[in-house]
Amino acid sequence: MTPPDRSTRWVALDAFRGATVAAMLLVNNPGTWEAVYPPLRHAAWHGWTPTDLIFPFFLFVVGITTELSLQRRANGGAGDAAIRRHVLIRAAIIVGAGLALHAFPFVPLTRITEIRIPGVLQRIGVCYAIAALIAWRRPTRSLAVVVAALLLGYWAILTLVTPPGQDSPTIDIPDRTIAAYLDRLLLDGHLWAVTRRWDPEGPLSTIGALATVLLGIGAARFSQSHADLRQRQKWFLVVGLFATLGGLGWGLVLPINKNLWTSSYVIFSAGAALLLLAAVDAAAGMRSARPLVRPLVIYGSNPLIAFVGSGLMARIIGSLVVVPWAGDDLPLQQVIFRAGYSSWLPPAAASLAYAVSFVGCWYLVLWWLDRRGWYLKA
Repeated sequence: MTPPDRSTRWVALDAFRGATVAAMLLVNNPGTWEAVYPPLRHAAWHGWTPTDLIFPFFLFVVGITTELSLQRRANGGAGDAAIRRHVLIRAAIIVGAGLALHAFPFVPLTRITEIRIPGVLQRIGVCYAIAALIAWRRPTRSLAVVVAALLLGYWAILTLVTPPGQDSPTIDIPDRTIAAYLDRLLLDGHLWAVTRRWDPEGPLSTIGALATVLLGIGAARFSQSHADLRQRQKWFLVVGLFATLGGLGWGLVLPINKNLWTSSYVIFSAGAALLLLAAVDAAAGMRSARPLVRPLVIYGSNPLIAFVGSGLMARIIGSLVVVPWAGDDLPLQQVIFRAGYSSWLPPAAASLAYAVSFVGCWYLVLWWLDRRGWYLKA
């Protein structure tokens, strides 16, 4: 538990990360999955919804914070070996937390033997480590070449490589893509339970996610080299607009697809992240907007606790704690939802109201931790 140095932190970055974490909790915890407003669902396959921007926004922030934190360590006297060791240890902790969250409550034994190996935290940890090791001491121009190679190479793999047993490559059928083939080849029996034949955080799509983190590192380097606030915001707006439009244009050839994390999706979501970051950056500097920014900063200062803690809470009340209700035994979450929300609201509105309450509950937890100066850093 270590307190962040508020005087040297980029407040807008904490707020942007906090908005992303809060949005992730909102879409992951509806009152019922049977009644969810369309913008709060992921796109079925090709295309996008606002929900599909949450994870790439977070990875983009991971790239920014990676560059800033490693530079701080170097400025504090840490050598290259110490920095690389720190990166690997931190990545292992993040990946381990993700696996533990999947295995919880560790019984029956199949929760461990049949554990889903890919996941959100696992992807964050892997992409963080690889991106940090690639970018450290490497010039920005070389970094741009790496990103271009990743995006173009991944595009070629998805559209030109035919999976064994098929007549031609495709990205239109979820379980027949080259990414799905590799998921089954490498992780069969340990994939997402919803599909079992492919995973949205599988090995091959990690190439696109890695490019997202590297683009975040590039954004951090620009912000460090341009101290003028207005110039930074103007650059974010201009580049963000061009990247967003460019990603949409590329999507006409290579569809935007979150599950495959296609190259067009990388460019589109990075552009959208820059646009939103510019808006939050401007709001953070406005006295009238600070009461709105502050709650987001609280969320952004303790993201690991928010994600892991809320995941454990959802698992506990969603399946482990069962209570009697109306002549039946139901999970505590469903009892709360039926008694407090669906009894007087339409289904979708009730589901959203429960999700908003869940987010608010975790704001109180994080506010309490913030008041005491407790921050969990991997």
